[in-house]
Amino acid sequence: MKIIMITPAQPGSKAGNRATAERWELLLEKAGHSVSVVTQYNGEACDVFIALHAWRSVGAIRQIRQSWPDKPLIVALTGTDIYLHQHEFPEDTLYSMEEADALIGLHELVARDIPARFATKLVTLFQSAQGPEAYPLPQPALEDAGFGVCVIGHLREEKDSLRAAYAARLLPDDSRIQVWCAGKPHNEEWQRMAEQEMERNPRFRWLGELEQDETRQLMANSRLMVISSVMEGGANVVSEACRAGLPMIASDIPGNVGLLGKDYRGYFPVNDEKVLAEMLYRAEQHPDFLATLQAQVSKLAGRFVPEREQASLEQALNLAVQRCSERV
Repeated sequence: MKIIMITPAQPGSKAGNRATAERWELLLEKAGHSVSVVTQYNGEACDVFIALHAWRSVGAIRQIRQSWPDKPLIVALTGTDIYLHQHEFPEDTLYSMEEADALIGLHELVARDIPARFATKLVTLFQSAQGPEAYPLPQPALEDAGFGVCVIGHLREEKDSLRAAYAARLLPDDSRIQVWCAGKPHNEEWQRMAEQEMERNPRFRWLGELEQDETRQLMANSRLMVISSVMEGGANVVSEACRAGLPMIASDIPGNVGLLGKDYRGYFPVNDEKVLAEMLYRAEQHPDFLATLQAQVSKLAGRFVPEREQASLEQALNLAVQRCSERV
C-alpha cells in the first residue's frame, strides 16, 4: 500500500515522534509498503494515512477526512495526547481519536486512560530498539569515575528531567553516584536550570544533546538509568534500556508501568526525589537489588524487538482497512 505518515517533528529532529516515524517507515517498507513521511499534508492521495499525535496533527486529519473520507486513517497517541491534550483541548484531540479507523497506543495501559468507546480500535504497539550488539563497551575512564546513572531525553516539564539530580543531592557522603543527563533543553529556562544545577551539584553533569552513537556510549558507561517522567505515552528509551540490559528506576506512571509491568521492582513516586535517592543508593550499595532489576529488564527485552513492532503495525493497518470498509 501507499502510505503517507504525518509527524510534527521536522527532518533532523531528535524528538521521539521523528524517530518513531523514521523507524516505522523502515519497518513498513520492509513489509513491502511505500511510505512518505511528511510534516505538512497538501491533499495528496494514498491508500492509508498515519498521523503521529492526535492533537498536533489535527489540522492534517481534518483535511484528510474532508478530501479523502473513504481512506483508512490511523492515529498514534502520544503521552501528551492521552494525559494532557484530551483534557486541555478535548474538541481537537477527541476529534482525531473519533475519526481514526485505528488507534495506536504505545503501552498496554492506554485503554484505561482514553474514552471507553475507542477501545475496539486500539492496537497496542511496543516500540522496538536494537539489541546489545549495537552498544559499545564501557569506557574505562568514565566507568571508574563512579556509579554512573544516566537520564536521557529532552529537558522539559513532562520529563521532570532534573529529578535524579535533585535526588543525588540527598545521597550519603560515601556514595559514588554520578548523574549524567543527556538531552536538548526545551527552552532557555531549562538550559539555565541545568547549568545552575551543575554549578551547585558536584554529582550532576549535563551533556547536552547527543548523537545516537554518543547516547549508546553513555548507556554502556552507566550502571543504571532513571526515567523520571510525569507523563509518557511509552518512551522508546525504555525499550532501548531493556534491549541493552540496562536496569532502570522509573516513575510509577501508566506510561512506564504499561511497558515494564506491575511487578517491576524499580518504581518510585512521581516528583519524589527522597524515595528516588533511597532507591539509587540501594542500587549502588546492594548488588542483589541491581541484579534483580537487570534480570527483569532482560526478561522484558523480547517485547521490544523490530519483528514484534512490525507485526503490530500490520495489525493496525489491517484493522484500519477493515473498519474503513465497514464505515464507507
